[in-house]
Amino acid sequence: MKIALVQQSASNDKQENISKGIQAVKSAADKGANVICFAELAFTQFYPQKKASSDSKNFAETIPGPTTKIFSDLAKELHVVIILNLYEYQNGYTYDSSPIINSDGEILGITRMIHITDYEHFYEKDYYIPGNNGVKVYDTKFGKIGIAICYDRHYPEYMRALALAGAEIVFIPQAGSIGEWPEGLYEAELKVAAFQNGYFTALCNRVGREEKLTFAGESFVCNPEGKVIARAGSLIEEILMCDVDLKEVENSHAKKLFFRDRRPELYKEWFEKV
Repeated sequence: MKIALVQQSASNDKQENISKGIQAVKSAADKGANVICFAELAFTQFYPQKKASSDSKNFAETIPGPTTKIFSDLAKELHVVIILNLYEYQNGYTYDSSPIINSDGEILGITRMIHITDYEHFYEKDYYIPGNNGVKVYDTKFGKIGIAICYDRHYPEYMRALALAGAEIVFIPQAGSIGEWPEGLYEAELKVAAFQNGYFTALCNRVGREEKLTFAGESFVCNPEGKVIARAGSLIEEILMCDVDLKEVENSHAKKLFFRDRRPELYKEWFEKV
C-alpha cells in the first residue's frame, strides 16, 4: 500500500481549499498513492478555535453531500481511496466526521469522533456531539483501514478496539497546533499505539497560521514496531508519500505475543468496577 498524507493550510475560501485538495489528490495519485488522507477540517479554517455562534451549524454539511460528491468522483476516476474530515450535519445534530471513499467512488462509511474535548481554542463541545456509530474498520482492496480522529488517539481503549476489529493501518486526521502538547508527545503516543497494537499509524496534520492557532504540520507514519518511517516538514504544505508493507502487521510483536497473551476476562471485571 502506498499512502499520501495531505498536509495543507486552509484560507477562508472553502472552494479554494477544495480546489487545492483536488490538485493534491491528482498529484498523489500520479505518484502511485492508493490511499490519500486529509487532515481534520482540511477545507475550512478550524472552527473550534473560537466559541460557536448561533449560526455555526450553517457551516456543517451532510454526508453524502457536495464535498463528498467531488471527491467520490475523483476517487472513482483515479481508482484511489480517499479519507476526508468534515463538519457533518445529520438530523439536527453535528459531528466531527471522516467519510472514507472507496476506489469505486462509493462511501464505505463514516467514522465520527467519539471523545469531544473543550479547552482554550479547542471549543469542540460547542460544535460536536460524541460519535454514535461504533468502532469501524474498512476493508478496501488495498488493506484494512481504521480511523482515529484527532482527540480519539489519546484513548488506548479506542486504539485497541481498532486493532481488535482488524485494522492494519490507522489514519489520524488531526488539527495539532504549536504548543498544544509537550514537544514530541503526540508522536510518542502513536509510536506506542502502533507497537502495542501491531498496525501502522499515519497522522495527517493541518498546517498554517490562523486567527487563534498556528498548526504545526509534521505529519508522520509509524510502522508496527513503533518506528517513524516517514515525516513531513514543520510549518510547510506537503504531500507526504509512504510505502507501507502490510505483511509487517502479521509479523509484529503485538500479533505474535501481546494479543496471544491478553486476559480479556480480567479486563471486563476491572472496568466494571470503575
